[in-house]
Amino acid sequence: MKNDSPADANRQSSIAPWVWALPFVLMAVCAPLWLHRWEPTQFLYLNALFAPIAAHVWTGLSLLGNAWGLLALTSPLLVLAPRLMWGWLCAAPFAIVFARTGKFFIESPRPAAVVDNAQMRVLGELMHNVSMPSGHTLTAFAAASGLYFALPRATRLRHGWLWVLAMAAGLSRIAVGAHWPGDVAVGASLGILAGLLGNRLLARMPVSTCQPTHWGLRMVAVMVALSVYALLTEELDFFAENRPLQAVLAGVAVVSLAAFARRNAKALKAS
Repeated sequence: MKNDSPADANRQSSIAPWVWALPFVLMAVCAPLWLHRWEPTQFLYLNALFAPIAAHVWTGLSLLGNAWGLLALTSPLLVLAPRLMWGWLCAAPFAIVFARTGKFFIESPRPAAVVDNAQMRVLGELMHNVSMPSGHTLTAFAAASGLYFALPRATRLRHGWLWVLAMAAGLSRIAVGAHWPGDVAVGASLGILAGLLGNRLLARMPVSTCQPTHWGLRMVAVMVALSVYALLTEELDFFAENRPLQAVLAGVAVVSLAAFARRNAKALKAS
């Protein structure tokens, strides 16, 4: 990802009208999943298929759907490409609304409440309710979508790995025994929609918000600092398995904050 060109970034990162149909098409195609036509057979098959892969791989991928983990992981963008940082942060409010609304109105049981726990692999806390949609998957796809569509259209195909990471985060929720495949499919659909809506919000943001001395970007830096505290002190889903990874992400965030502080100091000195 190269540095921002805020003056013409909105024009370069425009979205073709047909792209808006993608989350709805995905939702429709995956209808048999979220209607639970093949459950619990499909969940058990996938959960067992993923079982040979080490636990820390799946728990680490799940961290991609945690807001604190994402803030730390993307913290270098504060310095390298602030507009991309805003790209996924603009999608975050929509992702929160979609996740909270779905879990409030849809009282669906999680796999552990339906399947004999001896037949499945469960990592982390054993959860039984508010399954739909998968919040981690929604967050991961919202971040991937927000970043992807904030990129210039000419360079997007080179960053298809963003979708691979989001998909891996979604599959991890099945691998750890937390969600049905349908929960993941709905979370992915809503996450893409959140990213698209976030892009519309990003297009209305002034160029000044990408300057290191802007109060908005400084507030983002404060959020990144809070992520350091959370990563080092809190149990984020799988603290035992993810403790080393959380420490690494905290280190990335600290280095990024130091670089951001230096850039602020230079900007203030030059003004």
